[in-house]
This record gives sequence, structure tokens and C-alpha cells, in this order.
Amino acid sequence: MKRAAILVVAAVVLAALIGGFAWFQFVMKPEMVRGFITGAPQPLVTVTAEPARQEQWQTRLPAIGSLRAIRGIDVAPQVSGLVSAIRFESGSTVERGAVLVQIDDSIEQADLKAGQAELRNAELNLSRQRELLGRGNTSKTAFDTAQSNRDVAAATIDRTRALIAQKVIKAPFPGRLGIRVVDLGAYVSPGTTMVTLQQLDPIYADFPIPEQQFDMLRTGQTVEVTVDAYAGVVFKGQIDSIDARVNEETRNVLVRAELANPDRRLLPGMFANVAVVAGDAATVVTVPRTAVTYSLYGDSVYVVGEDGAAAEAGRPIERRFVRTGDTREGRVAITEGIKAGDQVVTSGQLKLHTGSRVRIEQAEILTPPAVRPKE
Repeated sequence: MKRAAILVVAAVVLAALIGGFAWFQFVMKPEMVRGFITGAPQPLVTVTAEPARQEQWQTRLPAIGSLRAIRGIDVAPQVSGLVSAIRFESGSTVERGAVLVQIDDSIEQADLKAGQAELRNAELNLSRQRELLGRGNTSKTAFDTAQSNRDVAAATIDRTRALIAQKVIKAPFPGRLGIRVVDLGAYVSPGTTMVTLQQLDPIYADFPIPEQQFDMLRTGQTVEVTVDAYAGVVFKGQIDSIDARVNEETRNVLVRAELANPDRRLLPGMFANVAVVAGDAATVVTVPRTAVTYSLYGDSVYVVGEDGAAAEAGRPIERRFVRTGDTREGRVAITEGIKAGDQVVTSGQLKLHTGSRVRIEQAEILTPPAVRPKE
């Protein structure tokens, strides 16, 4: 009995030791580790920051459009025939009335000679009938018939001359010719394109503007245009006309601006970035583009709070949702959410979360590339 009691006591003590060890290992120890981690000071996050600025910005309406010649046509004949002469070079500049293409008119020239002979004969016959009518030796009917024959012969000559004129293709206005797409001896039918003709100075820029901004548009407003071919060059013009209707599918109104193009650097069909200078200059609060975090839930910036009690404690940050406006030269206008002078984080946002404390590092400010992808 005594040995059994000792074994029971030993088993109870062993079970108590095992239970206590398990409780310490799986309950007490994790709580202690969690407490140590929670109580330990969080490491400071190094970021760069700069204060929001107050600037004067001119109101601009951005748009994307295309350049269009003030006059542009595909040169084509009215009548069919063989090309007998080409009197231009591809890419040359021509004046109004310059002969471009001659279509064979040998048949019409022959018809013209025959018509002229018939007209001479009709005029002689009319002259004889007039003399006879004056002497009373012919009837008024014969005289009228002779006069009618003369008029028909004259009309036939006019028609033949019109056909001959149609076979001489002339430039209807001054401009630059494109690449020739017809060859000598080729047969052309009415409407066959032979070359393009574009009047390049001035030139139009057509672009759509949303109907919400229609009340800000006026003819005569200044327009600034940039094209990919000439990086950094701004071409200025004025709004020439505004369409009389809003497109029902896109809810945009088409606007046309006129640009001076004396050196013919701008060509029809070029992609154009357009900015309409509308209204007076306004005071706006701006921050660098890198300070704004864009998401589906809204745009936000991180604002750095006041200095902590000690430098090693860092500075608190606050995430604020903002409403953005125009973007210009690497800066974004903020219409709501922050005020001028607020210190905003410009880099390192991915490392931040609620409760983070930061240390500001005066690093060199990043400059955007000269050429950015299309927005």
C-alpha cells in the first residue's frame, strides 16, 4: 500500500510539472513575447517631404486632338482619259492655278477644230440671210433658222472647250503637294486620286472638350499646342470656331483652333496635346506629383505632424484624403484636403501605415523626365 501511494504521488507531481511546463510554453510565453513586441518602440521610417505651396495658376482646359489643313484635297480628274503629262514634283509647293496633270485631249482638240469650221459656216449663212432679209428676198423663218444654227455651233464650241479645260488639272489654291500616285500614260477615271494638296499656313487643330466645360469656351481664346515631333516647343493659336452641337455618344463638343504655321513644321494628321487658356489666374495649393497616392477608394497624401518630444521619437504622420485638380510640370493642384505649408511626404509612402512615425531626410528632389508616357 505504501509503495502504491508513493507511485500515485509521483504521478501527480509529474503531471503537474508537465502541465505547468505546457502552460508556460504555449500560453505564458507567447503572451510575454507579444507584450515585449507591443511595448518595444517602432523603428522610424525614413521619408522625404516638402511643404505644400501656394501658386498662381492660369485656368487651362486640357484636350487631345489632331491637326488639320485649313484646305486639303485629293487632286482628282472630273473626266476619264490617259495621263499625257505630269507637271509637278512630289512634295513641291505650288501656287493657285498651277498646272499639275494633263490628260490626253487630242479628240476634243479635233472636235474643237470641227466646231470652229461649223461656226464659221453658220456665221456666213447667217450673214447672207440677214442681207436677203433686208432686201425682202427671204423669209423670217429662214433667217431664224440660220441664227439658231449659228448659236448651236457656238454652244458646241463652248462645250468642247469646257471638256478640254477639264482635262487640264490645276491647283485650286496654293499649298504643298504630297507624293504622286499616278504615272505618265496611266488611265484615270473620274475621282481617281493623283496627289494630295494641303494648304499648311495657317493650320487647324481640332479637339473635343467635355460639355461640362462648354461655358468656359469662347472664340478668340488662346490655345497652346504641343506635338511629339518637336519636344518642348509650344505652338500658340486662337479658337476659331466651336461646333453648334454636342456629340450624343461622347458628350463632347468639337472645337477648332487656328495656328500660324509659316515654316510649315506642323502637318495635317499630327497628334496634338492642346491646352485652352480659359479664365483668370487662380490661387491654388500644389504638391509634387509623387506626394499623391491614387487608389480606387480616393486620392490621398501623407501629412507630417509636429516634432515629437525628442528627435529619436520621430514625427507622426496622418493620411488625408484629398481632391485633386490640374497637373502641370510635375505638380498637382489640391482643391480640398490640405492647406499651404502642410508638410507632405514625397517618397517612401509604401513603408507607411497608421501609427507610423517618420524621420525626414533631406534628399535630392527627383525631377521628372523631359518626356513622359501619354497620360
